[in-house]
Amino acid sequence: MKYKPYDYQTFATNFVLEHPACGLILDMGLGKSVITLTALWSLLLDSFDVGKVLVVAPKRVAENTWPTELKKWEHLDGLTWSLVLGSEKDRRAALQCRAKIYIINRENVAWLVDNYRWDFDTLVIDELSSFKSSKAQRFRALKRVRPRISRVIGLTGTPQPNGLLDLWPQMYLLDMGQRLGRFVGGYRERFFLPDKRNREVIYSYKPKDGAEEKVYELISDICISMKAADFLDMPDLVSSQVEVKMSTKERKLYEDFERDMVLHLKDGDLDAVNAAALSGKLVQMANGAVYGENRKVHHIHDRKLDALEDIIEAANGKPLLVAYWYKHDLERIRQRFEVRTIDTPKDIADWNEGKIPVALIHPASAGHGLNLQDGGSTIVWFGLTWSLELYQQLNARLWRQGQKHTVVIQHIVAAGTHDEDIMNALEKKDMSQTALIAAVKARIGGVT
Repeated sequence: MKYKPYDYQTFATNFVLEHPACGLILDMGLGKSVITLTALWSLLLDSFDVGKVLVVAPKRVAENTWPTELKKWEHLDGLTWSLVLGSEKDRRAALQCRAKIYIINRENVAWLVDNYRWDFDTLVIDELSSFKSSKAQRFRALKRVRPRISRVIGLTGTPQPNGLLDLWPQMYLLDMGQRLGRFVGGYRERFFLPDKRNREVIYSYKPKDGAEEKVYELISDICISMKAADFLDMPDLVSSQVEVKMSTKERKLYEDFERDMVLHLKDGDLDAVNAAALSGKLVQMANGAVYGENRKVHHIHDRKLDALEDIIEAANGKPLLVAYWYKHDLERIRQRFEVRTIDTPKDIADWNEGKIPVALIHPASAGHGLNLQDGGSTIVWFGLTWSLELYQQLNARLWRQGQKHTVVIQHIVAAGTHDEDIMNALEKKDMSQTALIAAVKARIGGVT
């Protein structure tokens, strides 16, 4: 297929060529992969500025998206690649193959650094936000070899999914600390204040006044940001909440557990050892069931199942993509409705052909790299997630270029529960994310 780049894609490609370290903060559907590959073709086969490229990506994206893009476009002819996936034997064999680009899933990055004589001069990190923890093994592995890499390209749509602290590890992999400092402790001391603490133990930090603006200013020279709505003919988007209310008895169970962190039920006891465990169990109770000791499932209510039944009936055969979080939610939905989970390429194909009226999908397994907009235009969040990144990425499966209908995102929210806290948190994080994106927004033709 011939590549006819949009102006913004040409702009982004040139930005990569001009910046040895750069971050592309691009919405889903803007073509991060083809932009990057176009730049790599020029660097590898035209200017010969680089010789060997490593692409690190989520497993499904490494396995499907990058090879598909390489085969799809005529102008990428000449770029050879090798998939460093599978068993250790398969990975070692793939590394021995002669190629320009080697593609590996992020879970095997530490193995690669430990077991391979590093000779990659260019690194592409697809979903840079998955390197947001400075303590993670994958980050530490890349940090060790970063001085031996001449070019780094970071790709993401959500650079700080859970707060400003997430930015330091990602920016370090781009510039080795030139802009935000060489150590996360120094970054924290410079831009943050202690927030929640217990005597000497600090649990969280909050940005100092003006910190966000200063951080965004510091990284703006190597990062560009583009929103899909600015450049693509995006479908309309409607977001709504379907509120459900627990009965007085069900509500009392929830509130007693929230207060005491212990609950005595007919079929066993429920307890939470700390605030984090309490939060997780309250979210489950809002959904209608909760794990107890030894993963025993305690039934609380069916309010969300009733709401989902109403939504399915109102859809009248129109395909619905239902997002669930806990396995007991999946089992309860399966028991009540005729549904099918989206797990395999066959499931994806059948969904896009309109053969699945009600499809279940887990955000963590389907957040990246899936194209589902041909099969439907309605997402129902049965259970919510605290992860802004997974939330936005799943919604982007349907709300993207090529979608022919208005996209409707419905959230089933249990009134007066943790569900409302999650919705508020997602909105606040999105506001912060929007501030970052606006701060480094690319200017094309004089237009922001």
